[in-house]
Amino acid sequence: MMVRLVLVLLIGATGHATEAQPVAEEYQVKGAFLLNFAKFVEFPPKAFTAPGDPIAICVLGQNPFGPGMDQAAAKIVVANRSVSVRPVADAQHARRCQIVFVSVSERKRARPLLKALQGQSVLTVGESEDFLENGGVVNFKLDGAKVHIEINTEAADRAGLHISAKLLSLAHAGKK
Repeated sequence: MMVRLVLVLLIGATGHATEAQPVAEEYQVKGAFLLNFAKFVEFPPKAFTAPGDPIAICVLGQNPFGPGMDQAAAKIVVANRSVSVRPVADAQHARRCQIVFVSVSERKRARPLLKALQGQSVLTVGESEDFLENGGVVNFKLDGAKVHIEINTEAADRAGLHISAKLLSLAHAGKK
């Protein structure tokens, strides 16, 4: 049931937020995207230490998602792997994650982090204007109150990540 709710949020994310809704709504939508990225991105075996390792969604910086995302992640299984959400403090810890969200509070540290993660099979996700240009894979962009995603397919290829056509079809004009 929770997986369906998250999928509905992902599908509705590009068109149902309104100007009057609070910032919390923005991060509910972004959180739904992050949880669903695990389903729509294929990670190579080298992205995991062991076959049964969970898909780790890590947050660098201030966590704007709250406990709801942790609770939703605990109910998701993708390719026989559970999904977990945890904070990370630096690039060394981020290397052990499959998805890393770089919070807007860490915008100034994004470039060095992305450089340190080059060659790693990590889906990097940000929310700043120059995130894709600095080598990030996915960027959240607001258009009014609507959350859109931009995807840098070249960065995804360099990381050895295969992004599904369904997810690519949701992306707006980013670096492809």
